[in-house]
Amino acid sequence: MKEFSNVKKYATIDIGSNAIRLLISNIYIHNSELFTTKNSLVRVPIRLGEDAFKKGKISKKNISRLLDSMISFKLLMKVHNVDKYLAYATSALRSSSNGERIIDLIEQKVNIKIQIISGEKEAVLITNNPAFLIKNKTFCFIDVGGGSTELTLIKNNEVLISKSFEIGGVRLINNLVNKSTWKKFENWIENNLSNKKNIEVIALGGNINKIFKLSGNKLGKPLTVQLIDSTISDLEKMSFFDKMITLKLNPDRVDVIIPAGKIYQFVLNKMDVNEISVPKIGLADGMVYELINEL
Repeated sequence: MKEFSNVKKYATIDIGSNAIRLLISNIYIHNSELFTTKNSLVRVPIRLGEDAFKKGKISKKNISRLLDSMISFKLLMKVHNVDKYLAYATSALRSSSNGERIIDLIEQKVNIKIQIISGEKEAVLITNNPAFLIKNKTFCFIDVGGGSTELTLIKNNEVLISKSFEIGGVRLINNLVNKSTWKKFENWIENNLSNKKNIEVIALGGNINKIFKLSGNKLGKPLTVQLIDSTISDLEKMSFFDKMITLKLNPDRVDVIIPAGKIYQFVLNKMDVNEISVPKIGLADGMVYELINEL
């Protein structure tokens, strides 16, 4: 029990375009070495991007839902005895004319401070994990969200190049990505990521995690592009009902998984790679290490 008392709990809140998440992590120092494990993850399907990308601002209904979620998160952090927390908002609130007013309202009503971060910071945070601190190895991260896609190249824990594009699953299902944006996306990939050798490609995001699971691939094994293609092809042949009932996909996952999958396909095709790694990590995980670095 003495060692158990040394465990701290940190919370990270990721306010995304398709959902918001609260991750509570255990932080433990043993023999001067720090360890972190996941304690609890709560995901709430508030599609803020639907408002932000189509109307330019978040609706009153979703502001109310977001406030209720933050109140719930605040209570969960209290019962977990969370020591520190960090809350970031990404593409949806970045794109909303009332984004700053919303975070001010949340701070006033709930006493949770939220920061709206840039796509570039989002990209760097996602790579913030000791698992990628391997000397002389280069990683390319592809993170597809509801409102944006971040591409980042790192080596020896240094970001070589990073770019955020307003291409995401929620934008695609609402036909909000034009040809010009796709062309800029394609050109950037060809100029910065194509023909690179000895790169391990890391794919991040809820949709690629689900594609990995549906593919039947063994945990810890690389996911081949061929298996990604066949899994997406199978999904395209299924009805909404079958995807939700047979595959047990959440309703807010059913309509975005194929468009998001096609973004991964597009990038991997342009990079001409055959396989990727799919660790089950995301922005909230990277935020944990930002809190740890403050120790």
